[in-house]
Amino acid sequence: MPKTSTKSWLDNDTFAAWTFLAPAVILLGLFVLWPIAYLFYLSFTAGSFTSTGTYWIGFRNYWRLLLNPDFWQVLGNTVYFTVASLIPSLVLSLGLAVLLNRSIALRGVLRSAYFLPSIISLVAAGLGFRWLFQTSGPVNAFLNIFGIPAISWLGDTFWAMPVIIILSIWKQLGFNMVVFLAGLQAIPPSRYEAAELDGADGWRQFWHITLPGLRPTLIFATVTTAIFTLRSFEQVYVMTGGGPLNTTNLLVYYIYQEAFGQFDFGYAAAAATVLLAVALILVYLQLRTWGEENY
Repeated sequence: MPKTSTKSWLDNDTFAAWTFLAPAVILLGLFVLWPIAYLFYLSFTAGSFTSTGTYWIGFRNYWRLLLNPDFWQVLGNTVYFTVASLIPSLVLSLGLAVLLNRSIALRGVLRSAYFLPSIISLVAAGLGFRWLFQTSGPVNAFLNIFGIPAISWLGDTFWAMPVIIILSIWKQLGFNMVVFLAGLQAIPPSRYEAAELDGADGWRQFWHITLPGLRPTLIFATVTTAIFTLRSFEQVYVMTGGGPLNTTNLLVYYIYQEAFGQFDFGYAAAAATVLLAVALILVYLQLRTWGEENY
């Protein structure tokens, strides 16, 4: 009976594959998997790295989170900020991409102008917006022309969060526009030509050709924008410091305060674990929503 040859996991192809994969796997383990595992462990401990050291306390940090009204306010702020930034950013950037995908005057200049904010540092952008929206700033000066009294944009519990949301949308708009432009240019023009012959107007072409053709692009843009908004820190740190009355405090800034302001690393790690869980759930829901049908 002839012997059947089986490939060893140490054959040339497998060895070469693991040789090339090894640096990436090692870096992934050191800088992604190990920090996540250590974060999860740290969330079950208390103490300080600088004094008595850490010790195991079980689920007490998570119980403190559940009973802390400040945490629930910050979590609500984060959800509100994420949703209010995500939807307008995607809608506006998609509209700009559709417009700038056509042959119009100064198309290249407009593309560059809209993309420019995405390469500006968030700290610089935050400082710029803080100057624009200060009580004696240009925004209030413009409103005064129409007889509207000055508004304390960053000191008002109602207006502070919308200002940060506007900054987030402005910062992400150009990146998403370029992503959608790439997706639009990958759709075969023959589909639109066939639709025109069938008498389909612009809206029907957009709904039945453009959106289905952009499904993978929409998934990518939605996930990256959600991650960008969930990890927002610089604009809060520079513009409001979480105020007024904790109304602009987001989860990442809250974790920073607890870890490096109060040196409560275990509690901060528990809050960071919740943030990771929220991000994973949000990404899962987005992939589930956009990926239900094949494009």
